[in-house]
Amino acid sequence: MPRITLEKDNLDEQNKTFVQTPLKQALFLNSVPKSGTHLLRNIMRMFVPVEHHYTAAFIQIAQLRAHVAAFSPNPWKLSWGHLLFDDEPAVLMKDVRKVLLVRDPYDWVLARARFYLSENFDGRLEHLKGGRVNIEDILNMMIFGVHKKAPSLEETFRYNACAWLGTGVYLIRYEDLMQAVKSPDIPASERYMLDLFAACGIDAPTDWRERVRIGSDRKQSSTARENLRPTGVNVPDELPDTQKQLVDYAAPRLRKLLGYGPR
Repeated sequence: MPRITLEKDNLDEQNKTFVQTPLKQALFLNSVPKSGTHLLRNIMRMFVPVEHHYTAAFIQIAQLRAHVAAFSPNPWKLSWGHLLFDDEPAVLMKDVRKVLLVRDPYDWVLARARFYLSENFDGRLEHLKGGRVNIEDILNMMIFGVHKKAPSLEETFRYNACAWLGTGVYLIRYEDLMQAVKSPDIPASERYMLDLFAACGIDAPTDWRERVRIGSDRKQSSTARENLRPTGVNVPDELPDTQKQLVDYAAPRLRKLLGYGPR
C-alpha cells in the first residue's frame, strides 16, 4: 500500500468549543480520491461529537469487513473513505446516509498529478518525481493509468462515483462546495449548505457558518494544493487542450453524467 504523509490538525480541539449533537443515523462521506476529500471531512467533523468520529481507518474496500463498526449504533458514527461500489458495501451500508463527492475530471487529472509528484505520496511512482518525466507524460498517466501501479481515470470514476449514482447517495461537486464555503453569507451558498446538512441528517445550528469556516481552513488540510511539497515538476493550473480531449476519449459522457458542462 502507498504511504501518505499527513500533518495532524487541531480540529478535534476546536470541535469541542461548540455544542455538539449526536447523529441519528450513521453517516459515511465517500469520495473519488483527490476530489476534496479532506475539505468535506473536516467541515463535517465540526458538526459531530469527536468521540463519534470513526477514525480507525480511512475506509476502502480492502478492509471494509474489518470496519463494519463504523456503521453500527451506540453511538451512530461519522466515517469517511474512498469506497468503490460493490456487493458488500451495498449490504453493509443499506441504511447508512451516504454523501458522494466528485470533481471535474479535467481538474482531477491535475490534482492527482500534484499529489503523486509530491513528497506527501510514497508509492511505486517515486521514479517519476524530480523532473525525470515531462509533465505531459505525467498527465497522460493520470488519465490512462500506470500498468499495475495506478488505475486509469475511467476505472477510478466508474467504481468510486458512477456506480454509486441512483442508489440513494447525495452527490456533491467539489467546485460547488468550494464556492459555498468561500461565500457562506450569500443566499445560494446558504441553501447549498443547509441542503448538505439535511442530507447528512444534521440539524444546522445557528453557528454553522463559523464551524464551516474553521473546518474549511486550508491550513488544516495537508493535502490542500498549497500544502503539498513539490518535487521540481511544474503542474499547470489548467489542463492542456490535448489532455482535455484525451479525458473525453478515455471516459466519454463522464463529465456530463456528473453534471459538468462545456469548458
